[in-house]
Amino acid sequence: MAEKRKYSKKYCKYTEAKVEFIDYKDTTLLKYCLSERFKIMPRRLTGTSKKYQEMVEKAIKRARHVALIPYIVDRDNVVTNPFEGM
Repeated sequence: MAEKRKYSKKYCKYTEAKVEFIDYKDTTLLKYCLSERFKIMPRRLTGTSKKYQEMVEKAIKRARHVALIPYIVDRDNVVTNPFEGM
């Protein structure tokens, strides 16, 4: 019989920090929900609640529109720390 895997319980970082509003100009707060290729990470991987995931999605889309965050990154130019130098 296979053993059950024990997973650590995921929690919402924004609920724990008691964040009321996620601003699109605060890229350091948004970086936790972006992959290394600047894709929006799903809730099941980040552990954010539905309320904050919707706020994060809106903020990331606004930041992309204003060019604070790139839409995509080339395969050749994948960056390990995309917010370095900001």
